[in-house]
Amino acid sequence: MQGLHLTADLYDCACLASLLRDSAALSEACVKFATNAGLTVVGEHFHTFADAGGVTGLVLLAESHLAIHTWPEINAVTLDVYVCNFRDDNSGKAQTLTDALVTLFAPKHVNRNSLLRGAPTSRPDPLTLEWLTPEIAHGFTTRRP
Repeated sequence: MQGLHLTADLYDCACLASLLRDSAALSEACVKFATNAGLTVVGEHFHTFADAGGVTGLVLLAESHLAIHTWPEINAVTLDVYVCNFRDDNSGKAQTLTDALVTLFAPKHVNRNSLLRGAPTSRPDPLTLEWLTPEIAHGFTTRRP
């Protein structure tokens, strides 16, 4: 297993105020951009805080997750995009999602980080699946000792 973990801290965002305060608008944008990047959305949950009006949210992906937090009182956003790369390299999709969200929020200042996770040199042998039922598969590798 290996993966790519991208973070972005966005400051002085010039986006629509609703993206920083409205959980429904933010959720819709995040799900749309994740899908457009080719990632598989399997769930989402967003919460608006009553005191400052910021939003925290999570888009659960088959490939891992997108976490987002907004601070409308200082026009700031933090993004956290993590994808696992088990059978396919999803790094490009993670980068596409992060780039789209950074563009959406139109920050004047950005701090981005990238972290490779897992063990990139221990890539598993190709896995062959035999489907026993629509829900159950038997898997095996083709490597021989």
